[in-house]
Amino acid sequence: MALFSPRRQQSGGPGVTDFLSVDDVSRIFGPNLSLGERIAARLGGKVETRSVRAVSDVSLSVRKGETLGLVGESGCGKSTLGRVIAGILPPTTGRVAIDGAPVMENGTKVTTRVQTVFQDPFASLDPRMKVGDTVSEGPIAHGLTTRGGARAYVAQWFERVGLDPVWVDRYPHQFSGGQRQRIAIARALAMQPDVLICDEPVASLDVSIQAQIINLFLELTRDLGLTSVFISHDLSVVQHVSDRVAVMYLGRIVELGPVAQVFGTPAHPYTAALFGSVPKLVLDADELVRFNAIDGEVPSPLAPPSGCYYHPRCPLATRTCRETQPRTQPVSDLRAVACHHFDAHLKARSSDAQAGRAVKT
Repeated sequence: MALFSPRRQQSGGPGVTDFLSVDDVSRIFGPNLSLGERIAARLGGKVETRSVRAVSDVSLSVRKGETLGLVGESGCGKSTLGRVIAGILPPTTGRVAIDGAPVMENGTKVTTRVQTVFQDPFASLDPRMKVGDTVSEGPIAHGLTTRGGARAYVAQWFERVGLDPVWVDRYPHQFSGGQRQRIAIARALAMQPDVLICDEPVASLDVSIQAQIINLFLELTRDLGLTSVFISHDLSVVQHVSDRVAVMYLGRIVELGPVAQVFGTPAHPYTAALFGSVPKLVLDADELVRFNAIDGEVPSPLAPPSGCYYHPRCPLATRTCRETQPRTQPVSDLRAVACHHFDAHLKARSSDAQAGRAVKT
């Protein structure tokens, strides 16, 4: 399967090499049978067992120092993919590597080079541990600092994320949501990672605090040279922080490319529908709010449709879409899409745009 990545560097040739690579990764969750179902199965009864394919044959790469945004509807597999990349969940098939070295071997994480910042900082911090101990626990275990030097080590990371070092002896409940998220970021950075997975890191925060955390994220990724995957429902945030964006639908990547290109001219019908579903203020119109919901419902991952997973909701769907899974096709050197009819979609959008400009003039 072709990678959703920039054109790969040839040996001895110009260009950039892949730093974080995800190769044909799938994650399948087995059936979770109830006690009654397990008893029935043991007694020879017929019990229907179905698995959830949360991530399906995902291949992509991220260049060193790049931020890849990951977007899609709830339940599309964004967080699961992030956890597989981070080594929290083992892939059912496929491989994740950083600079050629695997993140997991035999179902066990074997590197500290990738760390995660989770959505809810209160849930991800141990309420019974002082925050200084929480931040220093990993670095001590992996020899990045000593117990004697842990306090000074934590203090430097607290300062780096905008926290007062004298707070290291406090507990999580003594901080605000934004401060707790800064502590979570300090904990991840204290492991001195090369790759940072940010799973909805601002979703649970007030809007004003979101801006502070986003600015901190941009500053840290720039100053520390971090490669990052930024998972979010907020398309405006992804557009602001990312270099490239990947769009997921029902466990598959359907489009990937530079932020300006994907947001400017979506090549996949789902990408266009997703971006079009965001409410926008139109100050020069009589109706201030424009909102176009995506037609239909997301199919169940227990029984995904045949062919293109998006075809039951796609206005361009044909028999080919219903029967054949689309291959990854290049739109340009830095952009790819998995759609049988992306050319027709782009032409239709171009015609609509020209017609709109003609009406205005």
